[in-house]
Amino acid sequence: MISAGDFRNGVTFEMDGGIFQVIEFLHVKPGKGAAFVRTKLKNIVTGATIEKTFNPTDKMPKAHIERKDMQYLYNDGSLYYFMDIENYEQIPLGNDIIGDSFKFIKENEIVKLLSHKGNVFGVEPPNFVELEVIETEPGFKGDTATGATKPATVETGAIIKVPLFVDKGDVIRIDTRTGEYMERV
Repeated sequence: MISAGDFRNGVTFEMDGGIFQVIEFLHVKPGKGAAFVRTKLKNIVTGATIEKTFNPTDKMPKAHIERKDMQYLYNDGSLYYFMDIENYEQIPLGNDIIGDSFKFIKENEIVKLLSHKGNVFGVEPPNFVELEVIETEPGFKGDTATGATKPATVETGAIIKVPLFVDKGDVIRIDTRTGEYMERV
């Protein structure tokens, strides 16, 4: 059990039949009245976010989330196949579980499958990936001082904003959590 007074970012717990993760929290002590904890929670199964206020003494059962390293093998239409690195068992997952950040993942990349009590509910890609730019407009000399960006298509098909000096064939590092360009490799 975890009390609301012990909430920190990333803590997971069970509430109302769902599994929630604390995204933001704020302990509030008003001049009059009792203290309370204002939170922003994410339902890790559905992805929905809610805001809820707790009494600091409220207790909830802690949810244990298992993160297992798996290798992404291939996509077969609506199913994505993953292989357990230890026992070579393959697991197919549907588009609804994969999520949006998966657009930066190539075949044979190592990802983490997230599960609760044996039920897989999500895929966590590595924080940073290196991908080749396969299509972008050419940059012009003198345009680099403005900090402007242009769209670029990477080898997985995702389109991101990159600085003007990035050209076709460059390998770039991308933050998969935000989808932002980090640097040229």
